Amino acid sequence: MKVFVIAGEPSGDKLGAAMMDGLIHEVPDVTFEGIGGALMQNLGVNSLFPMEELSLMGIAEILPKYRHLKRRIRQTAEAVIAAKPDVLITIDSPDFCLRVARLVKAGSNIRTVHYVAPTVWAWRPKRAEKMAQVIDHVLALFPFEPPFMEAAGMACDFVGHPVAAEAQVTVDEIDAFKTRHGISQSPILTILPGSRHSEISRLAETFDAAFTQTDGAFNAVIVPTLPHLAEAVKTALPLKNTAKCIVSGEGLSPEAAARERLVAMACADVALAASGTVSLELAAMRTPMVIAYDMNWLSRQIINRMLLTDTVTLVNLVSETRVVPEFIGANCTPDPIAEALIYVQASPTEQLNALDVTMERLGRGGDAPGLRAARAVLARL
Repeated sequence: MKVFVIAGEPSGDKLGAAMMDGLIHEVPDVTFEGIGGALMQNLGVNSLFPMEELSLMGIAEILPKYRHLKRRIRQTAEAVIAAKPDVLITIDSPDFCLRVARLVKAGSNIRTVHYVAPTVWAWRPKRAEKMAQVIDHVLALFPFEPPFMEAAGMACDFVGHPVAAEAQVTVDEIDAFKTRHGISQSPILTILPGSRHSEISRLAETFDAAFTQTDGAFNAVIVPTLPHLAEAVKTALPLKNTAKCIVSGEGLSPEAAARERLVAMACADVALAASGTVSLELAAMRTPMVIAYDMNWLSRQIINRMLLTDTVTLVNLVSETRVVPEFIGANCTPDPIAEALIYVQASPTEQLNALDVTMERLGRGGDAPGLRAARAVLARL
């Protein structure tokens, strides 16, 4: 069996490697070609070009590189057609991957699979119909996604979310973390203000003010971040009159740094986090949370008009509850955030139940998502 697999960013590389491992388990003589990072390369992908060329595909980055990226799209499609694989599997990064799939479909009858369904349940539902023109089969991370994909004309299998496969943090790990970082007193608040400079600069002042207005409800604050963001976080989040711990993972291996981040979440009695996948990471660690996010005025207007759901928090959506307080856009202000933090810290039971339901529905306790993805691909070939 021959598989051509494409990932355009680190999260896709991780998904791709897990799926490749599953395919190797099911079909030991499988071979791979494609584009991927270090994890996928370790399993046999000789990357057509460095994956990092595709990891900066925001509007600001894409404009000066537009011609180069168009060449890479055509080069990749030509490589797929020449390889004549049994299946082309593209992973997330739709701006690149779906353009490649369109050219491949125009020049061959190669079966196409896309891993990670577009969020058509939240906004821009017509994306599914457009995607169905070039994709045969979708691998979905969330259990409510297959009906949306199937309605657009694609086969779709829910294969589980990788966060549900994370190993639980132990008491010994938490105790060692607290000793290492000099944290002795609870309750503890973990703050996650985003993974980009723009998010930190937009959210930090509000998050800091919300913490101040909790008026001594927390004895320590942990802020997990990345090494290149640590100084910005220290400056933007003064968090006066409390024990503050910035955890960046600097000097650790990528695996150890990722684990350190999860332990930092598991230590907390409650977390204040920017909207996004981080809510699922917190759910995996059974850490109650409050979600807050803001954007510029124009983005607010666009999102408000296009959003199809009454919540953007994935825990609320998967658990079919609304127990995670969220403060988005104009509602992202310190006073209500502070009140919500105090409430959740005092009364976490209902939310903890929803976190457990979320992890169960995302596949915890079953086969690993990578193996489920591999089996789904094989079953429909």
